[in-house]
Amino acid sequence: MKKIWNKILDAVVVAAKRFFVGSLKEGLKSEGGALPILGVSLIITGILFLVPTGYEGAVQFKDAEKCRAKIESVDNSRIIDTGLIRTGQQVCEIKFLSGKFKGKTAEGWNLLSGSLAQDKIFYPGDVAQVIVHHNENEIISANLIDYYRLHGELILAVAFAVFLIIFAGGTGLRSVLSFVITILVLWKILVPLYLKGFNPIFVGLVVVAILTFCILALVYGFDKRLFSSFCGSMLGIFFAAVLSVVCTKAFHIHGAVMANSEALLYSGYQYLNLTQIFMASVCVGASGSVMDLSVDITSAVNEVVKNCPTISRRNAIKSGMAVARAAMGTMTTTLLLAYSGTCIALLMTFMAQGTPLYNILNNNIVASEIINTVAGSFGLASTAPFTALVSGMVLRGKNSN
Repeated sequence: MKKIWNKILDAVVVAAKRFFVGSLKEGLKSEGGALPILGVSLIITGILFLVPTGYEGAVQFKDAEKCRAKIESVDNSRIIDTGLIRTGQQVCEIKFLSGKFKGKTAEGWNLLSGSLAQDKIFYPGDVAQVIVHHNENEIISANLIDYYRLHGELILAVAFAVFLIIFAGGTGLRSVLSFVITILVLWKILVPLYLKGFNPIFVGLVVVAILTFCILALVYGFDKRLFSSFCGSMLGIFFAAVLSVVCTKAFHIHGAVMANSEALLYSGYQYLNLTQIFMASVCVGASGSVMDLSVDITSAVNEVVKNCPTISRRNAIKSGMAVARAAMGTMTTTLLLAYSGTCIALLMTFMAQGTPLYNILNNNIVASEIINTVAGSFGLASTAPFTALVSGMVLRGKNSN
């Protein structure tokens, strides 16, 4: 494991050297300058890391010890099997790997509720996340919450970042930075504002606009390409938002179709408007594809103008439209596959039970996914020509017709 980490660190050092040399040259050559934008983005990232969500005090088990523990042995005699359903308790002998009781052993309890999605069965050698209730140095109880996955998730994230930086240099590092900023904005700004009862649609549009601007600035810098791609993206996102509101009301979709939304209400947030949150989620979900399409078209038009400076605005717009038509064919399918993948088990259940297509299409969950797909596709359809039009006019410059 130590050798693997050393190799990863060596790769990061090499990639970082490549990036700083490359991005310095790029920053001196480009109109917007890559380094100033990178510096501003790093400052924003640091601020977002430090900004509290306001809900840190609402953590469950805040008065208990959270730690890792290795499963030494298990006792399954108290588990009751009823077909696929398993209830009861699994008693495990555990050894603490971190925290106040590191190195000590104790009896841990794994409570089974009969849910395949939530329950887990431990085996000797597994590493679990444990909540320990104690009185000073005396352990009162140790509850096995889940498998411990943080180390694996960290390795996966680092590997992803290193891969991007090595193969894409400065662009890869900016992509990683935009990824981090997106996560932080959603977690530190969007979710807390939703929980506080702010209008979800307004908040969603504002947050998406901020994210779109920051991400496109990292891609292009502060130049004409940023303006054209941002305008195209926001038109598509706004169109998707309007369509999501109209279709949700017309189809009588309740926001409770979102996973875990009812549990949120029962946690003391009955005042939340789940339906508006669902409407906002449609435009937030479509924003990534819309942004991608606007960047593709803007970059294509920019290359055409750069390699053929004498091209007219009309022909530059035509070139953008040609790229837009080709890209739209795959992007709408991308949305369909992304959303249908999330409900594949539901579709399999319908087919296994012989549910008629008429009933399937009338199902509220399926209807909500149709709204997601169609609203996002309409957003793409409006983004493509508008981005091509703006790019052709702006990037071509003052010369011509």
